[in-house]
Amino acid sequence: MATKIRLMRMGRKKRPFYRVVVADSRAKRDGKYVESLGYYNPLTDPAEIKIDAEKALEWLKKGAIPTDTARSLLSKVGVMAKFHEYKFPKKS
Repeated sequence: MATKIRLMRMGRKKRPFYRVVVADSRAKRDGKYVESLGYYNPLTDPAEIKIDAEKALEWLKKGAIPTDTARSLLSKVGVMAKFHEYKFPKKS
């Protein structure tokens, strides 16, 4: 099963709120998902991002591919830097 880390839109009309989820790549945007990693609220100033770094890192290690927006959010939280360190350890 190919998995993606992506955003799932929540909230009412003109008041978006997003959950960061791991979903099968064939599932609908707001459809069934495997696990919820956190949320993103772009309406607050500054935008509120809450992501469980441990869960996200585990899914990246398992091969989940983040979308462009999800990758940006994971970078802001620091998960992508940890994943890069895991994938390419420093040589001593």
